[in-house]
Amino acid sequence: MYNLLTLNKIAKCGLDNFDKTKYAISDNCENPDCIILRSFNMHDMELGENLAAVARAGAGVNNIPIDKCSEKGIVVFNTPGANANAVKELTLAGLLLASRNIVGGIQWAQTLKGNGDEVGKMVEKGKSAFAGPEISGKSIGVIGLGAIGVRVANAANHLGMKVYGYDPYLSVNAAWNLTHNAIHAIDIKEIFENCDYITIHVPLTPETKGFINAETIATMRDGVRILNFARGDL
Repeated sequence: MYNLLTLNKIAKCGLDNFDKTKYAISDNCENPDCIILRSFNMHDMELGENLAAVARAGAGVNNIPIDKCSEKGIVVFNTPGANANAVKELTLAGLLLASRNIVGGIQWAQTLKGNGDEVGKMVEKGKSAFAGPEISGKSIGVIGLGAIGVRVANAANHLGMKVYGYDPYLSVNAAWNLTHNAIHAIDIKEIFENCDYITIHVPLTPETKGFINAETIATMRDGVRILNFARGDL
């Protein structure tokens, strides 16, 4: 029997794939044989002698001490693309929220309660305060064209946006799936200088940490909207 430790809540449909006659699944096992996690930070965690494998339910592994695991011969897996569609949809929601003050409009509408027949007039008078730009015809730069970035680029293209894509490590499979309308940015500066919206879909590494900063923002268009559904430290 193998002891499997879950450090975050893992969907039942995923855990049901484990044969319960071979795996004892728990969220408080002291010396597990294997670990499944999402965003839990393992860097300060003591790695037990029985630990043989760590599985990240997601793409990034920056929350896992790869060096310590390598020294101990612990295999680390990730699941790139498993939640790609969900992140794509959240990015599209963020794109719309960044363009229209939807949350502010909802909050304002709630203040109109109790005004009876005057509400219609109040809406007509006040709704212009929550207007924003249409995204159709605007340019969006997608930094990182992996499983998520390609889906975002394709969706933005369908929404009528001019899509710039940047990824120096673009795979053949990703290229096959990317819309032919996307403009291939050779230099990331093309994204910064030409795009009304910029969305980031790259892993967090020492090279990418903080690469959106005061210096890079200074090269962007005024009023640019930046979306980051990858890692905060980017």
